[in-house]
Amino acid sequence: MSKKITKQQFLALNQKGVKGMQRNSKLLSEAKNILVKADRYRWLHQNSWMGEPLLNLPQDMFALQEIIYKTKPDYIIETGVAWGGSLLFSASMLELMGGKKVIGIDIYIPKNLRSRLAKNARLFSRIKLINGSSTDCDTIKQVKKIIGKSKKVMVILDSFHTHDHVLEELSSYAPFVGKGFYLICGDTIVESIPAQGHRPRSWGPGNNPATALREFLKTNKRLSVDRDIDAKLLFTCHPGGYLNAKS
Repeated sequence: MSKKITKQQFLALNQKGVKGMQRNSKLLSEAKNILVKADRYRWLHQNSWMGEPLLNLPQDMFALQEIIYKTKPDYIIETGVAWGGSLLFSASMLELMGGKKVIGIDIYIPKNLRSRLAKNARLFSRIKLINGSSTDCDTIKQVKKIIGKSKKVMVILDSFHTHDHVLEELSSYAPFVGKGFYLICGDTIVESIPAQGHRPRSWGPGNNPATALREFLKTNKRLSVDRDIDAKLLFTCHPGGYLNAKS
């Protein structure tokens, strides 16, 4: 740099850039088009964490990192386990921040997932797997037993993306999130992109996490969208899905 600036000045420049980027509708449209086109080549599935596939964009993972660092949750609840990379990521962050447990919930947990995760023994000690539907009463009871009365809880909803299922997840898991902590409603981008003909799913435009979230927020005023996170990501699978608890 040609001259030294303070951190505050640096951050102010960044904020000015974010505002300018949000006014650039052509750039925002091009970014979304790139994401849609690249998905045909499994771009979203190319990343990993500590050797395990992590089915998310680096931009979104950095956003999660910033949230975890800022809020320092004791517990992170993740619905949707996949291949375990996200669990290891969250466990890594809790290890650094002094948190307690990552709770991974899925109706299907690969047979060798536990043994693969256990290779990272220190992180695996922070992971609790629950094999069951995220909305099942028994699953909710198990979650309550693990977190006790703690409200230092972050929730990441990333399982079955139909409107009805996500709406039920939102109703079930939002109460766990204490003031100042976050709930992330995953894959809200489904509402604003063409139906994925190359990868058929039970969800699509009109029936997805974004539509469920829209309905949920009509009656739940405790959670609100963190627009500052949205504004700076450019590439994200969760537009409008980063929610902060106000009370």
